[in-house]
Amino acid sequence: MDDPAPPAVGDDAPPFTAPVADADGIDPHPLEDYLTDTPTVLAFYPAAFSNTCTTEFCTFRDRLGPLANGDATVLGVSTDLPWALAAFREEESLPFALVADNDATICTDYGVRTHFERLGIDDVARRSVFVLDAEGTITYRWLADDSGQEPDYEAVDAAVADAAAATSVGAEPTE
Repeated sequence: MDDPAPPAVGDDAPPFTAPVADADGIDPHPLEDYLTDTPTVLAFYPAAFSNTCTTEFCTFRDRLGPLANGDATVLGVSTDLPWALAAFREEESLPFALVADNDATICTDYGVRTHFERLGIDDVARRSVFVLDAEGTITYRWLADDSGQEPDYEAVDAAVADAAAATSVGAEPTE
């Protein structure tokens, strides 16, 4: 059976519940726990502690405007075990949660399950980024052409800003 194609911009993000390594430890959480009044970034990556993944997540941590300022929720998603993700998060001082997709179900649902033929490793995440608005609609999608390719961080930052602006335009006035 072939995996589904990645969801497109305008599609609803596939829901999931999975173990999450965050500041509170490791507990299962559904995606909807993270859909708030700010955009959510789902950043899929092949493996914690690998060179490109470490560079990517340290860049998310340090450089990106709304992401660095807490104006968006970031969830890193990989097929690593939750304890490895907790160690990766701690070692790199990552302020955001990491989702353990141990059985590659989330990767499959997002159409980003792949394998490293050279290493003989199946069921890892294809490096990709999805930005979701507060309702869980995909507003941006990027898929790597190869495992060493990093996202266009400026495009991700702009997509988060656009999703935040769209959310605030549609928001009820506060008093």
